[in-house]
Amino acid sequence: MNGAAFFLVVNFIVALSFSAFFVVVARRSHSRTAAMWLGAGFGVASLSAISELLVAFGSPPRLWALCAFATVLIGMTMLTIGVGEMYHRRIDARITAIFVATSLFVAAAIYDLPRGTALHAFLYQGPFALVILAGAMIVLMARQRTAIDRFLGILLLTTGLHFFMKAGLAVVLGAGSTARDYVQTSYALISQSLTAVLMVAVGLTLLAKLVLEILAIQRTESEIDSLSGLANRRGFDRQITALLRNERPGPHAIILCDLDHFKQINDTYGHHVGDMVIQAFADCLARHTPEGAVVGRLGGEEFALFLPDTQVDDAVQLAQLLRRESMTLPLHPQALSVTASFGIAQVLLPRDLSDAMRRADQALYRAKDAGRNRVKVATPHLAMGT
Repeated sequence: MNGAAFFLVVNFIVALSFSAFFVVVARRSHSRTAAMWLGAGFGVASLSAISELLVAFGSPPRLWALCAFATVLIGMTMLTIGVGEMYHRRIDARITAIFVATSLFVAAAIYDLPRGTALHAFLYQGPFALVILAGAMIVLMARQRTAIDRFLGILLLTTGLHFFMKAGLAVVLGAGSTARDYVQTSYALISQSLTAVLMVAVGLTLLAKLVLEILAIQRTESEIDSLSGLANRRGFDRQITALLRNERPGPHAIILCDLDHFKQINDTYGHHVGDMVIQAFADCLARHTPEGAVVGRLGGEEFALFLPDTQVDDAVQLAQLLRRESMTLPLHPQALSVTASFGIAQVLLPRDLSDAMRRADQALYRAKDAGRNRVKVATPHLAMGT
């Protein structure tokens, strides 16, 4: 087995492995359709290696040469469709079918042309380049791009352009006098080794994007309270930390609120109604909380709001609005009355956050001790003026 044949076998194994990886990832990814297209694309493209070997060692070579071309082109087309699905750009099926059919017709028509000529080389490699470049444009023109998106776009652009380079190499080095001779040429060795490197790079980058998406979704889901739809304690803390990461100057405000007599509501009306109360109050908070604020359910019937760049007086006005709204929650039975108590504290510096939470909690307890359905403001930290 010469070097080119070895790389054909390696490419077959690598492409088939990527196909299996994408199918497995599809089971957990929200981009399931994209992952399945990518897996199918690598699976179909892997068959080109077998076809190339059959061109060299099987019969008839013309049939297998066209099969090699078709499996690469169809596989790459599936990959581009998968990339389109990943970036929410649907590719027109009719245009795709016409392009593939036309390319197959051209490949059959040029089969008997002298190999290694510019006409043959560029007509043969052109469709591969155009398909991958279409995928590159989808990525590079996406509205929201992260570092991995930019890397993927550049990698696909490089992969697409490299097919034109391969056409030039075929002219310079020669691709064999017949299709059967291809696997014995230096051009075949270079071509298949380049394909192996770029295929692994593209496959790993696409896998990395899907896996990062899964991890991001899982992290988001782990920071969301399933009942209320608000951030849980972990998500609430993380979002505040992100807001204050650059020592964002205050003043800020923190509001802690607690539904009054919630255990009694559960005991009297059942946990189903209790869940309805939680959901309705969460909707009330989400509806009235200003943009940029952080809202969370800390546990049970306790909620919290972090209001960046907000004075205490403004926080009190919001808390009073929420208090009045909580008394008119759209719940059944109609006899159910729901109220809430609120504690507010000022945050002047990011390092004061934990102390502000403690003071807001004390203010909340004062509101409850005063008869509930009230808003209380924490006493300022003694060190605030120093």
